[in-house]
Amino acid sequence: MQHQVMGYDRSATMFSPDGHLLQVEYAEKTVRLGTASIGINCADGVIIVADKGKKDSLIISESADKIYEIDNHIMSSAAGIVSDARVLINHIRLIAQQHRVTYDYPIDIESTIKEISDIQQQYTQHPGVRPFGVALIVGGVENKRSRLYTSDITGNYFEYTAIAIGENDEKIKEILRKEYKKDMKVEEAVKLSFKIFKSVLGDKFDADRFNVAYIKSEDGKFKKMSKDEIKKHV
Repeated sequence: MQHQVMGYDRSATMFSPDGHLLQVEYAEKTVRLGTASIGINCADGVIIVADKGKKDSLIISESADKIYEIDNHIMSSAAGIVSDARVLINHIRLIAQQHRVTYDYPIDIESTIKEISDIQQQYTQHPGVRPFGVALIVGGVENKRSRLYTSDITGNYFEYTAIAIGENDEKIKEILRKEYKKDMKVEEAVKLSFKIFKSVLGDKFDADRFNVAYIKSEDGKFKKMSKDEIKKHV
């Protein structure tokens, strides 16, 4: 509160005396207000299970997807301000297509998360703009090897075996640390994700509020589960 009174939170580029960028920390809180997504790197591919949240019954559910195809071998999900995520996703889709046209070869997964993270970092360093209020999971397959990354508000990115972003992320990660296994297959990882969401959401759990997508190492192709497939796994 003292830092607010002194104006250290008025700009994303102003450090407080104890070394904090307050606008960046506020944006991190925004991410934790968003519905959660879980990403798991499996023995035979990579999966993302995303909670869309409870939407107005008048909204067509397919228009509120939380998992995005970047290229046919890369997918992403976001937590926080989804409109911020859309700008980053559209940018990296363009980069991925330009890479294919230029080099006649699909872009590698780390290049996509690095490009996203570079943009997020730039928006913490320039006056007159605000940080992107979103964190992203990026997963994919290259050379038959699955990879999973996340970026955060500050522009950092890391590779993970399993990760969660959004609401209750710390609670979800604690369960993942206990129950994740390196030899886990895609089907098992989807079931584990739903088990975790049931534990976290309790009475609010509803299969209709989830998106599930996966990319298997054998073919490296993005696939999204239908509602019927999701209900079978639940």
